[in-house]
Amino acid sequence: MLKVAVIDGQGGGIGSYIIKSLREAFGDKIEILALGTNAAATANMMKCKANKGASGPNAIVWNVQRVDLIIGSLSILVANGMIGELTSKMAEAVGSSPARKILLPINQEGIDVIGCIKEPLPHLVEKLILHIKEEFNV
Repeated sequence: MLKVAVIDGQGGGIGSYIIKSLREAFGDKIEILALGTNAAATANMMKCKANKGASGPNAIVWNVQRVDLIIGSLSILVANGMIGELTSKMAEAVGSSPARKILLPINQEGIDVIGCIKEPLPHLVEKLILHIKEEFNV
C-alpha cells in the first residue's frame, strides 16, 4: 500500500484540500499521514480522513523517512517557510527523504518557479491526482 505524507502548516487548508481529494480519488487504496507544522493544521487535515496525524518538527523529521510519497506546497523545502513555521531541520528532512516528492507551486516565500503556470488550487490538485495514478498505478 502506498504511504503518503501530506505536509502543511498554518491552518492546514491546502493540506486538507489535498487529503480530501486523495481520499475521494483513491479511497482506502492509499495510507495518508497528515503532518502539520502545528496542532491546528494537523487537526484540520485529520477531519478530511487521513489515516494518522502528527504535529511539529520532530514528527515531520521522523515520518518523512518512512513514507513513499510526500505532498505539499513548495514551501516544505524552504527553511523558515510558511511564515517561519517550517524549520530548517524540517526542510532538510523533506529534501533528504528517499520518498518521491510532489510539490505544488504555491508559496509565500518570494520564490518564482519559471515555467510554472499559476493555477488555482483545485486545478493543481487535479493534476496531482492524475500524476499519482500514472506514476504509481494506484
